[in-house]
Amino acid sequence: MRALEESRLSEGAVDFIDDAEMAVTLEQCRPDSVRVRDIIDKSLSKQHLTVAETADLLAADSPEAVEMIFAAARQLKRDVYGNRIVLFAPLYVGNDCVNDCAYCAFKRSNHQAVRRTLAGDEIRRQVEALESKGHKRLILVFGEHPRYDAAFIADTVKTVYSVRVGRGSIRRVNINAAPMGPEGYRIVRSAGIGTYQVFQETYHHETYARYHPAATRKGDYLWRLDALHRAMEAGIDDVGIGVLFGLHDWRFEVLGLVTHALDLQDRFGVGPHTISFPRLRPACGVVRDPKHVVSDHDFKRLIAILRLAVPYTGLICTAREPAELRREVMAFGVSQIDAGSRIEIGGYTEAGDAQCMEREQFELGDVRSLDEVMRELLADGYIPSFCTACYRLGRTGEHFMEFAIPGFIREFCTPNAVCTLMEFLVDYASPETRRAGEKLIAEQVARMPAGAIRNRVIENLEKIRTTDQRDLHF
Repeated sequence: MRALEESRLSEGAVDFIDDAEMAVTLEQCRPDSVRVRDIIDKSLSKQHLTVAETADLLAADSPEAVEMIFAAARQLKRDVYGNRIVLFAPLYVGNDCVNDCAYCAFKRSNHQAVRRTLAGDEIRRQVEALESKGHKRLILVFGEHPRYDAAFIADTVKTVYSVRVGRGSIRRVNINAAPMGPEGYRIVRSAGIGTYQVFQETYHHETYARYHPAATRKGDYLWRLDALHRAMEAGIDDVGIGVLFGLHDWRFEVLGLVTHALDLQDRFGVGPHTISFPRLRPACGVVRDPKHVVSDHDFKRLIAILRLAVPYTGLICTAREPAELRREVMAFGVSQIDAGSRIEIGGYTEAGDAQCMEREQFELGDVRSLDEVMRELLADGYIPSFCTACYRLGRTGEHFMEFAIPGFIREFCTPNAVCTLMEFLVDYASPETRRAGEKLIAEQVARMPAGAIRNRVIENLEKIRTTDQRDLHF
């Protein structure tokens, strides 16, 4: 049993997912082209879509309607995020787990899994390896186990922030860990975390119960559904939601994500900072059910529809997916990706080129190095960004929306992105990547209107090239 504090739900907690209503909404949708166009126009004006409007886009499956949705998502992505792609890396800290989720290699009944929890010096070596490649942003991943309590997570975050290799440092640490009670979230927040992620995995109640045994911590649907409401009440104003696609009908899960985002928006004045949409992948000791496998075509559709439904929410496509598909979906929705990722415990210093399935949660689809991913992004005209300025200057939560909704955020993001890109080029990039990056930076600076911001960008870029000064941000 959880302690009393750990069992407290948020104020006014309620199960806001109505399976029957969502199923009826999906069944009854018969949108014509005029309706689809009207919904798209609303999204392009940067308004959140309702659940019913999202359902209409999900039902619009003719080739013409799908292409209309893709085109609108591309436009909205450009309007809100420009040509920036934010990069990060996952760091798996421990894979002990008391849950027995049927789809996960870390489930407690999987005796093939190699169990391990990194200690302080081991964590430092992992971070040193990540910094030596150029990473500035991490997400720490923990199994659900009593040893990974709030104090342990907070101490791990502080250790990560303390590591310095040359000019490198980790400037933002996000968390993917078990739901907590209010005091736990406050402890973790005090360590200076960024986003706190809790994925519902599936919003469909019957499916949730089937995959998450009732005798486990994760078996409590409402405790998990309410997790990020508690986090926000505790002062964590950047939270991330997600679904593991492949457990239930993908259209239902999209409506669940939008419903969750809208409920956070209604309660706290700001929705989730990010949405993730991983698909089931092969994993050690796991047999996948093919019934709800999401095709590449439908995967692209759901990303485009999410982009339209929640215009200002970051969309994350991880290295679960193959490189070619990630490259494609960045055009019409995705704003953040990981790169150079290893998800074995200790993988950044101990793993070779081949993945070790007994030591990782699932099989990765994209194992390219950070430099390789950066070079491809540059070739495609993106600005790879390691910027963390908004988070450290208080432009988060509602404050982020105050900047983002009028479009002011682009006044900060492009200048900061090119500066963090220059840091990578000077300190870590291969010669080929550096040449491509400096060419793109020159093009970006040339497009900036004359004035104080452009002059300061030029000044900062020169300082990065010629001195040890780093982290020069707006």
